Amino acid sequence: MAIPEPNAMSPLERKAAFSIAGIFSTRMLGLFMIFPVFALFAEQEFANITGTQIGIAIGIYGLTQALLQIPFGSLSDKFGRKPMIIVGMLIFMLGSIICALADSIEMMILGRALQGMGAVAAVLMASVADLVREQYRLRAMSIVGITIGLSFTLSLVAGPLLGAWIGVRGIFWVIALLALLGILLVVFALPKIEQQSFQREAQTDTSQFGDILRNGQLLRLDLGVFVLHAILTAMFVVMPLMLRDSAGLAAVDHWHIYLPVMLLSFALMVPFIIQAESRGRMKPIFVGAIAAITLMQVAFLSLEQSFWMLFALLLIFFVAFNLLEASLPSLVVKLSPADKKGTASGVYSTSQFIGAALGGTLGGYFYQHYGYNGVFILTSALGLIWLLTAVTMQKPLPLSIASVPVGPITEPEVAELVQLLSAYDGVYEVIIRLDEQRAYFKIDRKQVNEVSLIEYIEHSSQSLRNRESTQLCEA
Repeated sequence: MAIPEPNAMSPLERKAAFSIAGIFSTRMLGLFMIFPVFALFAEQEFANITGTQIGIAIGIYGLTQALLQIPFGSLSDKFGRKPMIIVGMLIFMLGSIICALADSIEMMILGRALQGMGAVAAVLMASVADLVREQYRLRAMSIVGITIGLSFTLSLVAGPLLGAWIGVRGIFWVIALLALLGILLVVFALPKIEQQSFQREAQTDTSQFGDILRNGQLLRLDLGVFVLHAILTAMFVVMPLMLRDSAGLAAVDHWHIYLPVMLLSFALMVPFIIQAESRGRMKPIFVGAIAAITLMQVAFLSLEQSFWMLFALLLIFFVAFNLLEASLPSLVVKLSPADKKGTASGVYSTSQFIGAALGGTLGGYFYQHYGYNGVFILTSALGLIWLLTAVTMQKPLPLSIASVPVGPITEPEVAELVQLLSAYDGVYEVIIRLDEQRAYFKIDRKQVNEVSLIEYIEHSSQSLRNRESTQLCEA
């Protein structure tokens, strides 16, 4: 058997990371490909449709996703990761087929709700934790995160192109095929999970909800992702209509804006990410991005919307959006307690999905009653609320969370092991859970070689056990 290179994932771990990223991408494309085309399609396809109905259809997936992501995770502990991922993708495929066949907006809303009910995101993240060793999970999660970002970009470009070629109903058939592709990846590409267990780093522990919901720093981030996705979804209730009416673009040509905007926004985001993560300027850049998002909403409201004006405003918006989308999960890790990362991430994800659902509904309502300006009054107010709460956020340290099994230690040994780990340079906030025989801690990866740290922990815990055995023999 091949021996993994030092500080490198094994072939099985790389296969797991890329197959899970692929499954994620099929679902992300399916959820977001209709964003840039749905409002135009719905106005033409369904008689007497209201703006509120359009908004509900766009965002309803977020509500069902929020309600079912934690139950899916719990069921995967009982019935297995792969079976629950397949069930979720089948539900997602069924919802897509219903959307493709929908002859009313109510049927379309039902299909979109079913798409969200295939809530496999938490199960996929738990699968990463099951299949990838602790020291390489951050790398695997990064692969998944990059794929999600690229899938979102591709969806905004592919939606208008596919809509012109095969129609929006055709897009939903393509989404159903993507769901089938995701199932095939689960069956044939995702490695078998030999030892499945509850993964505190990736799954939600409902007993921890109280602690997480009382944490003011994490609540700021939950509010932030709620607002970010509420603004995004509300914007896409009217953005396709604005590109048609103000910029004079036919639906087939909307990619002329989306493609360069998304490519440039990723390139322009990189220097800010480097400054935030490597130079310790996370808070000012984070708050600045929120201010940019908010100012763009005011600009959409107040400036004349020509092609080039919309191009410029969307470019600035997506530079800030992509920066915040990348920074927020990182901040959740930096600010959550060491043994509560999974629960903190679960509450964060639920806030994101509820934001999408409420943003679509309110965006549609404000468009129906107050036109384009009503939508951007709403999004400007949401952005301002977020900005006011973000400025009081504490400056985050450049930390990440890791864990490692410590073996069968006893309660009297816990304090000594905590002291030993806390003395290790670059290690912060050590928590040992006796029920799991596992240590959770925050580390500064710039100071800590994680492989060496794990070896140190294993040696220290073994030394404690040997000493305890010797004392018992002498007694």
